[in-house]
Formats: sequence, C-alpha cells, structure tokens
Amino acid sequence: MNLDRTTILITGASSGIGAACARAFAKVGADLILAARRIDRLSDIAEQLCSTHDVDVRAMPLDVRSREAVGSCVQALEEDGVTVDILVNNAGLASGLATVQEGDIEDWEKMIDTNIKGLLYLTRAVVPGMVERGSGHVINIGSIAGHETYPNGAVYCATKHAVAAINRGLAIDTLGTGIRVSSVDPGLVDTEFSIVRFHGDQERADGVYKGLTPLSADDVADAVLFCATRPPHANVREMILMPTDQAAAVHVNRKE
Repeated sequence: MNLDRTTILITGASSGIGAACARAFAKVGADLILAARRIDRLSDIAEQLCSTHDVDVRAMPLDVRSREAVGSCVQALEEDGVTVDILVNNAGLASGLATVQEGDIEDWEKMIDTNIKGLLYLTRAVVPGMVERGSGHVINIGSIAGHETYPNGAVYCATKHAVAAINRGLAIDTLGTGIRVSSVDPGLVDTEFSIVRFHGDQERADGVYKGLTPLSADDVADAVLFCATRPPHANVREMILMPTDQAAAVHVNRKE
C-alpha cells in the first residue's frame, strides 16, 4: 500500500517510538501530524523531517490525558480540512514498579489516564471521520505486558491488557467499514521508557538493558510501517516484537 501523501497522526511523537515512526513514515512520503507535550522537541523533529523529505509536517502540543485538549486538536485539524488516514496511538508510559499493596496511586492515575483514557480519547475523536470516509487505519502501540503480567507491574500490565482489549473490540466495532485496526506489542525497547518509569534514576534504568541487546525504537517503527503498508484487504491484527535475548516479560538472556 502506497502511503505517499497520506496523513499520519502520531501521539507521543517527541521521542522514542513516536519519533522513530515519524521518521519511518516521512521516508515513504507521508504527511505527518506530530502530537506530544514537549513542543520544543516536536518542532525540532518537524523541522528536520521537512528539510530532509518532501512532506508536510505539523507539530501540535497535546497532552492526551486531557479530553478537552484532544477534542480541540482534532477539531482544529477538521477546520483546516485535514483528514487523518492513519492514527498511531503511541503515547504511553510506565510509572513506578511496585506491588499493588505498596503502589503509588499517583503513578496509577498517570498510567491509566495516559495509556487507556488518552488512547480512547484519540480513537473516539478520529475514528468517526474514518467511518464516514470508509477508510482508515488505527495502529496501537501495545506491549508484551498486554499479554502477560510480571511482578510489581500489575497496574501497568493492566493498562496494556486494556489496550489489547480495545484493539480487539475496535476491530469488531468497525467491521465492514473499511477501517483496519492493528497493534504492535514490543518487549524491551531502549528508549526513555525505563528512565520515566524510575522517575529519572538513570542508573536503575540502564540496568534494565544491561547484558542484552534490546529492540531499538527504529525496530518498532519498522513493524508499524509494515502494518501500515499491507494491501487494503490484509490487516495485521496483533504483532508481538521481541529482542532475540528475550523470551517473555521477565525471561531474558543477560551476558556477563
């Protein structure tokens, strides 16, 4: 499927997987709407992609946790005559690593509001236009944590299980509309994920990837691009992408 001049909306696009997806889609000629909280980073990425590729890139400040902000963002696009062909629901995070009985409720709220509610807000705002046009693609960035649960990660895993359920439910709800729904679910990826989870503790974050070769953000972006470029009659419903050094969430091969 040729993505030249299609329009891709990517949330959480200021770094990591979101920024890598922006680069991957720009290389194949897609126009981009990049949304994230850090507008300075977004602007730098947009400027770089515009100067490197013949594509249009719009940077929009957005906190997906705000239903009002999501609504205003999508309404502004509609008023400018911009239609979203592919929505990449990438914005997400882990915050803290603790048992349920000792967990920080503020960490829980942050994960639930971002990973579940933020994804739903964007989906609810964008998908009706896709249904009306009879075409579109929603690609959700899930996690291996949506397929299994690991110690001290119950709430984060619960949010990613919710993403998996929403992904499957949306496919049922949009059946017959021409819309495709996909999920790319990676294992360990070397991004800002762990430093965010550990609230800025770089040493602890580095330990997550010590002794193994994790996925890169570009690896995940390649998988997203693969989903997006299948012919219209084919849909990748769920893709689990793991490092060779990882067999399951907590089963990894660490070299000395």
